[in-house]
Amino acid sequence: MTTSKVLGLAAALSALLVTSGTALAQKKYDTGASDTEIKIGNIMPYSGPASAYGVIGKVEAAYFNMINEQGGINGRKINFVTYDDGYSPPKAVEQARKLVESDEVLFVFSPLGTASNSAVQKYMNAKKVPQLFVATGATKFGEYKSFPWTMGWQPPYQSEGRSYAKYLLSAKPEAKIAVLYQNDDFGKDLLKGFKDGLGDKAALIVAEESYEVSEPTIESHIVKLKATGADTFVSITTPKFAAQAIKKVAEVAWKPMYFQSNVGASVGSVLKPAGFDNSQGLLSAAYAKDGADAQWDNDEGMKKFYAFLAKYAPDASRIDASVVYGYGIAQTVEQVLRQAGDDLTRANVMKQAANLKDVSLDTLLPGVKVNTSATDFYPIEQLQMIQFKGEKWDRFGPVISGEVGR
Repeated sequence: MTTSKVLGLAAALSALLVTSGTALAQKKYDTGASDTEIKIGNIMPYSGPASAYGVIGKVEAAYFNMINEQGGINGRKINFVTYDDGYSPPKAVEQARKLVESDEVLFVFSPLGTASNSAVQKYMNAKKVPQLFVATGATKFGEYKSFPWTMGWQPPYQSEGRSYAKYLLSAKPEAKIAVLYQNDDFGKDLLKGFKDGLGDKAALIVAEESYEVSEPTIESHIVKLKATGADTFVSITTPKFAAQAIKKVAEVAWKPMYFQSNVGASVGSVLKPAGFDNSQGLLSAAYAKDGADAQWDNDEGMKKFYAFLAKYAPDASRIDASVVYGYGIAQTVEQVLRQAGDDLTRANVMKQAANLKDVSLDTLLPGVKVNTSATDFYPIEQLQMIQFKGEKWDRFGPVISGEVGR
């Protein structure tokens, strides 16, 4: 072998070693990640008073099954570990510890419930394990300075409350308002946004009633609120209680301007059980497409969503807003993990989650995009008013950006 050939071979081997070394150096893993797997934890109320939301976890699991069948994310399969907390904060703490300390997940994704996430937030941040895209709109889950390992996903409840107030002041400036709200951080947060939006017109609220999730029915609250003579009703309720309220308002022949909070506005799990006749004219706000609306049948994003349901979640109903929610939030975490590449450390997962730029999801309304930054932990901050007519929600007015003051 000539000297030139030896030198050439040596150079080639040297280049190969450098390239291999760079590739190896780029791979960084924390607990829960490897060359073949990304282990993700989840906590859902598969039982208890908020069990209607349990389908979110089932859709997320189906979405990851689809991803795995397609080859995974950057060649790694998703191992999705999901537990039931019954919508109980103490149980949520128990399940979070199990996921982090026993199952050793890389991060916890889409845990549902304001009270449950409040209960585990300090623990997750002390452990420096991402509590990513919590399934609640409580404003506290975007406080990046205090809790840098926690991030929300859906529009903050305070933004939603302000949207209702803005519409109400223009449509019915002399309203007499009655409010029913869930007595926890969810209900109080949305109510605060509503009052902030009313500003010096907050005195238009003539009555407030709170309910506990342990109550079997909220019918007595409806009777009391109707007796106040209010002509406007704001129902800050989760699905079980939202359906009860719609039924009872119709039963007592109360005809207020009726606002229903987004989390209790699903056609499939709330309005259909409550009765479409009873639901006519209801007002709410949305950021996602309505699977019950035929206008989306030829929408490219929704065609992908419907195809996913047909193959991977055939028992899930397209008209259930929680099904749409589960798909959209899973698609968001897929984007984060693709951006993370081979640096699957917990710190980089949070870094990528805080670096989402104008991300379009298949199920978001036109004009609504996912945006985050190191100082903005509220991925979705846009809403559009909707009104229920026939068997679907109709959108009206502009897409409103309700950014939370930071």
